This record gives sequence, C-alpha cells and structure tokens, in this order.
Amino acid sequence: MVSISIPTQLRGPVGTKQAKLERRSGLIPAVIYGKKSEPIHINVTMLDVKNLIYSPDFKIAEINVDGTIHKCIVKAKQFHPVNDSLIHIDFLKLTDGQKVKVDVPVKFFGTSPGVKSGGKLIQLVRKVTLKTTPEKLIDEVKVDISGLELGGVLRIKSIEIPEGVEIIANSSIPIANVEVPRALKSAAAEEKKAAGKK
Repeated sequence: MVSISIPTQLRGPVGTKQAKLERRSGLIPAVIYGKKSEPIHINVTMLDVKNLIYSPDFKIAEINVDGTIHKCIVKAKQFHPVNDSLIHIDFLKLTDGQKVKVDVPVKFFGTSPGVKSGGKLIQLVRKVTLKTTPEKLIDEVKVDISGLELGGVLRIKSIEIPEGVEIIANSSIPIANVEVPRALKSAAAEEKKAAGKK
C-alpha cells in the first residue's frame, strides 16, 4: 500500500472569503473528518497533493497536522468550473475497525488465448468500489485473463478478493472482453459460406 506524506497548515478563520484569499496565495483549503472526531480545517499545496489527486492508483494520505499524523483517504475533490483547478479536498480519517468505501484500479495478469489468436482485449471497468476496514485495505484488484478466449467476457464475479473485503457492484457486470477483429469475423463468415455450399 503506497502512502503519501502531506504537510499542512492549520486554517484560521473558515469561510468563502478567507478561502479565496488562501487560494490566491497558492494554497488549497481542505478538511479532515471522521465519525468520532471534529473536522480539522487545513491548507495544503498542489505540489504536496498532486501525486495523490492526479493518479490512477489508490494511495493513503498521511497528513501531518502540527506533528500529529492522520491516515486518510480522499473522499471528495472540488474543481473550479472554468479553469478546472483544484479548489477543495475532503479527507476521510481512517479508524481501525470502521468500514470505508474506496475505489481501486482493476489490473489484469496472465496471457489471454483470445489475444494470442488476434483478438483485442477491451477493458470495460477501470475501477471498482470496495468496502472494508482500514487494516484490510488493498490498493488494487487483480484479474486473471489466461482463460479468456476470442469473444469471451470476464465479469465482476471473476475478481478474487481477500476475506473481509467486499465489492460494491453487481457480480454480473462485464469488466473485460476479447473483441474478435473484423478480419477474423470476415474469414469465419467466408468459411461458413463455403461450408454451406458443399
């Protein structure tokens, strides 16, 4: 599990006007909240959070607030409607034993016989939502494609996950298939046609 250390500054007055001033000085307002703790209002910099925010990977944020480290996940991001700059982050504090929902990437391993035969692997789902406790968190799910033939489909139920981790999605949702190329379809159609003439 990859963690990113994030230094912070505690915010003083909290409000729209103050937040605008902080953004002008290059800071991004953020809040840390948890089920059993008061919200902590902080400022972070783009340099410190860019590898957390602009990444396809799932990572834990270790947020340093006045020397105290809070292990968190990004729960929400707010972007400017015009220039698409990051203007606010909500961090959820992780507490052992308390279940959280996280989105993690789907990764494939193995060699598909369908791809070896000339097919194209199409990934239909890039991330899945997991529900588990912080101590059982995983940063990705891996799917074996070594049994995927031409025209074959893998579904959510094909994903193997550790005990104590739940996937929040319908098990029949397709996550990948091997597309039969047009050239192979044409060849198959010609063969069928020729066989029909015999």
